[in-house]
Amino acid sequence: MQQPHRYDHTAVEQRAQRAWREADVFATPDDATDPTYVLGMFPYPSGELHMGHVRNYTITDAFARFERMQGNEVLHPMGWDAFGLPAENAAIERETNPREWTLECIERMRGQLHDLGFGYDWRREVTTCDPGYYRWNQWLFKHLYENGLVDRREATVNWCPSCETVLADEQVEGEDEHCWRCGTLVEQRDLDQWFLRITEYAEELLEGIDDLDEWPANVREMQRNWIGRQDGATVEFVIEGEPVEVFTTRLDTVVGATFFALAPGHSLTSTLVADDPELGSEIDDLKARIDSSAEDEEKRGVFTGAYAKNPATGEEIPVYVADFVLADVGTGALMGVPGHDERDHEFAEKYDIEIRQVIAPEREAGNGDGENADSDGDGANGIEDTDGIDVNDAAFTADGVLVNSGEYSGLDSASAREQLIADIESAAAHTQYRLRDWLISRQRYWGTPIPMVECPDCGYVPIPDERLPVTLPEFVPTTGNPLEADEVKSWRETDCPDCGGSARRETDTMDTFVDSSWYYLRYISPDLDELPFDTERASDWMPVDHYVGGIEHAVLHLLYSRFVTRALSDLDMLSVEEPFEHYLAQGMVQLDGETMSKSTGNVVSPQRIVDEYGADTARLFILSAAQPETAFDWTEEGVESSHGFLARLHGVIGTIADGKGGIDDADNTAGSDARDGADTGDVHEYVEREIDATIVSATEEYEDFRFNRAVREIRSLVGLLAQYRDYADSDRAIVERGLVTVVKALGPIAPHLCEELWDRLDGEGLLAEAAWPTPNEDTDGYDRERRLIENTREDVRHIVDVAGIDDPEHVEIVVAPAWKHRALEIALGADAEENVIGAIMANEEIRAQGDAAAEYGQDLAAERRSLSPALSAGREEATLRRATWLIEREFDATVTVRAGDDAEEDTASNAKPGRPAIDIEA
Repeated sequence: MQQPHRYDHTAVEQRAQRAWREADVFATPDDATDPTYVLGMFPYPSGELHMGHVRNYTITDAFARFERMQGNEVLHPMGWDAFGLPAENAAIERETNPREWTLECIERMRGQLHDLGFGYDWRREVTTCDPGYYRWNQWLFKHLYENGLVDRREATVNWCPSCETVLADEQVEGEDEHCWRCGTLVEQRDLDQWFLRITEYAEELLEGIDDLDEWPANVREMQRNWIGRQDGATVEFVIEGEPVEVFTTRLDTVVGATFFALAPGHSLTSTLVADDPELGSEIDDLKARIDSSAEDEEKRGVFTGAYAKNPATGEEIPVYVADFVLADVGTGALMGVPGHDERDHEFAEKYDIEIRQVIAPEREAGNGDGENADSDGDGANGIEDTDGIDVNDAAFTADGVLVNSGEYSGLDSASAREQLIADIESAAAHTQYRLRDWLISRQRYWGTPIPMVECPDCGYVPIPDERLPVTLPEFVPTTGNPLEADEVKSWRETDCPDCGGSARRETDTMDTFVDSSWYYLRYISPDLDELPFDTERASDWMPVDHYVGGIEHAVLHLLYSRFVTRALSDLDMLSVEEPFEHYLAQGMVQLDGETMSKSTGNVVSPQRIVDEYGADTARLFILSAAQPETAFDWTEEGVESSHGFLARLHGVIGTIADGKGGIDDADNTAGSDARDGADTGDVHEYVEREIDATIVSATEEYEDFRFNRAVREIRSLVGLLAQYRDYADSDRAIVERGLVTVVKALGPIAPHLCEELWDRLDGEGLLAEAAWPTPNEDTDGYDRERRLIENTREDVRHIVDVAGIDDPEHVEIVVAPAWKHRALEIALGADAEENVIGAIMANEEIRAQGDAAAEYGQDLAAERRSLSPALSAGREEATLRRATWLIEREFDATVTVRAGDDAEEDTASNAKPGRPAIDIEA
């Protein structure tokens, strides 16, 4: 026989989704004024959603639904980050083309998103591989080019031999320097490439981090470190008559420079080896070692036979070409100070170079004028007081006081840096950044074609706006760059927009991070044909209010998006400079303590969970298992528990709606054989106040994205209603109000079932469009009331357990007398320097209590740092009277609540504000 009110999740979910679709619930009108913009990072269409996707989009959907119920207009869109090498490789494996493969994956994943009930405005869907989208990538490139923010130059680049393409610095991972996508060790190559000049915004991006106060602190720090501001100085060493500039943050150590190092790719390196084939061969070997990303980290170099003149001392020091100096970092040259730099120290030990100490800790340094000072002031031979530091053993890298530095000896490091900048003619204060320009050239097919042509007469020329988009030709499966294949020669051959002569298209495509650097703007006006986005609307709707995605994007995507937003602002297209106001970095979903990974088979299929348990079960478990930022383990037990709760709630409300009875066992852990001796009015009021308190608490938890705590509040209310409905004189109207509150508060998390239950409770319209519940009464102080009740119940349990009371007969609860509450108020209001006991005893009413007041004052003085406000004595008593029925039910005992003034002195003396005294008769 079919069970009454059986929870058929498939039917429930289909009905709800059909109702939302027909009512167009999630559409955001174009004339909306500053809607709440909620966005999850759009997915790469691999063909199947994984649990990371489900967690991300459940978070944003729950919050978007909550905001909508709060009466706010909401923008919650979805799209596809659809370009990229994996689709190209998949197409080759399956003998199809990347576009067909990608669109099939999108169709499949879109269906899965529908099944999970995510409330997106699908009219705003964007797909980055669509020419209607990537046209605007090209438009953006062109306008950045015209404003001096695009550059083409030869550079030593990161090359992945497996992917056969260039990688940006940010896409090289790990100490072994491997490809972020496939894990292959990266090589170095010299190629002409296109760059976006993000370094022009380095200082702006760095300063802007201070305003991102709704971003996680660790993400802000990661961006600061990646931008990597370094304040220092430039200074020139002269090598064979040629000045060579270096940048250093430690000009105070310049006297300790004992060698000079050049990058293999430095222009002077070629000059030095031009007439020495043997030396050139050694440096070629050094380059090859760098290109192969050799795993051993030993520093290597080649002595050139040349010497560099130290600008501070005039001393000649040997010049090496070293593998740890990179041509595109700093100036491609550095001064080697092995006494005060660990890397230089390692190199000096290997090549037997002098290690000289010129900095000592302040406590050990001499004043530069003592008996050990160098008599001629040049610091080259004098030995100053450096007791305890031996730089031959290890470099001393901290600031300190200069020693062995002639006239600069005795200066602290900061003062010495300033003085050396003033004294050395070629020295100048300078700031540089670790951040490199954004290399966007990729030698693959499945990406946005770079809208440039190369003309023999005009050079590189951008394609005019009216000729965009430059679309991709038919796909040719080949190794290397498919756009260089003979089969697409006709696509490459074109005319020059400037002179009309023959020209050749650029065959590099854009880094796919260009696609995702501005997609959140296209959602605002996805069908606009004149510009990439409606500038007036974007200035009103931006920034994205709440952005959710994995912390793996903390540097790459987030930094690029910040750069593009600022660049667009400077083009007068936006009135905001930051794209995302609040960023939430979601935690990982794990299985058996390990991150889920398709490659290892350590995964759970979202589709299986939806099919077996329903979308609401998956959503409820994901949001109740942990806070969004925290990793959590997926367990079948947790899924079954969530499903069981939903099924019971479905049955309970079905029974109530049919008028056949009440809540049975939904989250009800207490017995039903209570004495029910509490005052009925108190019981009703207690439940009403708990409904109000749940509304307030759940609202706060939703606002802070603490969905797990909101679920805990909701389930607690369900349990309370179960106990209340079992109470002899329960009020049906209160029960129904409580259930309506449960359904509304749970609605953003388990929307399908709650939509069904809303209908069963005769709710007006759709729950998805209903108003968020509001409390009936002023809830100020409810948190203290709840804490008082829970602490009191816990104290009763503790006494019963410790005293071994098997059958409590009567529980007496005694509230602290009013004078103790007044004493607490005085202690809390006392100034930090004020004598607490004196302030308390100055009160005549309290002083009349004699020794009891003095002892209590001493307790308050001892605990003053941990004191917290309490309810008044009268409110404590009223609060506990309302809750006596719960204690009666739990312990099957009568309960009495007394004011301290009406109780036995022995009991009342133990009562404190917020912690009543308890006496139990067995």
